[in-house]
Parts: sequence; structure tokens; C-alpha cells
Amino acid sequence: MIGKLTGTLTDKHPPEVIIDCHGVGYEVQVPMSTFYHLPALGQPVSLLTHFVVREDAQLLYGFATLQERHTFRQLIKVSGVGPRTALSILSGLSADDLAQAVSLQEVGRLVKVPGIGKKTAERLLLELKGKLGDALTANLPLQASTAERADILQALLALGYNDKEASAALKALPADVGVSEGIKLALKALAK
Repeated sequence: MIGKLTGTLTDKHPPEVIIDCHGVGYEVQVPMSTFYHLPALGQPVSLLTHFVVREDAQLLYGFATLQERHTFRQLIKVSGVGPRTALSILSGLSADDLAQAVSLQEVGRLVKVPGIGKKTAERLLLELKGKLGDALTANLPLQASTAERADILQALLALGYNDKEASAALKALPADVGVSEGIKLALKALAK
């Protein structure tokens, strides 16, 4: 029903913002990934939205990109995952990182998100497989072995690097690199 809001940002209190659209203030719940990219108060803002009607409430969820909204909509289709949990997931992982975790079937990345246990993470991986687009083809060279990239990524995460650092180091690797050489090169890049 309401697919997009454009107006003036009048209030920001995570995870809620208020957007004034010609005198009507809409309360919108946003993931932290969207919240961090919002303009200052009093500035114009435009968010894509997802409208939820429940017996006890009517809620608007806002997103900066089409990919975020698509990911949110896929998440809430998973049994046991409601809008609040979906926002939490998108606040803990970007849409790209989530798609990559699903492509590589990485339970460990999902259980790091507050409120996501091992069973929920496994259900998410199972039910989202193939529904978020292929993050690997978007983020990694096509010639690279997916299994080798997954091993390198897991090694970097095990060494204590966060998802963003590990993914950035992975993108910089040559396409035909092996696991051990890839880990060495990634560690050199991360040491800079």
C-alpha cells in the first residue's frame, strides 16, 4: 500500500525515524544500515517502505535500497522470522554480506547477529538459498573456486577479522589463488 516515502526527516531514534510528508509524520522502523546513511534532521529524505498490517498495529519499515527491501521481504517469509528479527539481521549484516553467507552456507556469520540462534540460522540458510541473488558472482571473480573462497573467508573470520575486513581482503585476491596462498595474501593486505 505504501511503497515509498519522501519528505523531511524530523526525528531519529534508532531504530525509528519520523518523516514529515506535507504535515503528516510517518513513524518508520529502519535497519541500522539505513539509519547510518540518513541525512541530518530537517533535510529531505526518501525511503522505500514495507507496510505491515497486524491485528494490533500498522507498521512501516523503511530501506535505503531496493536490495535491502527485497532481502527484508525474503527474511520475513522464513518461518519464525518476523519483521523485528529481520531488522536485527539487516542491522548486523549488510544485504550483500547476508547473501554471501547464504551462498556459502555460513552458519557462524548468522549466529553472531543478536537474537539468532543456531537453529534459526540453519533455517535461514536453508530457506533463503537461491532467493537473495548470487552474492558470490557479484563480489568475487567468476573463475575462482567457491569452496576455496569460502575456506579463505572462514580462516580470516577465525583469526578475528570482521566480515567487512575479510570480504574486502577476499575481493583483492587473484582469481586463481589457492587456499594457503590466498590466506597469506589476504593477511598481507589486511596488515597494511
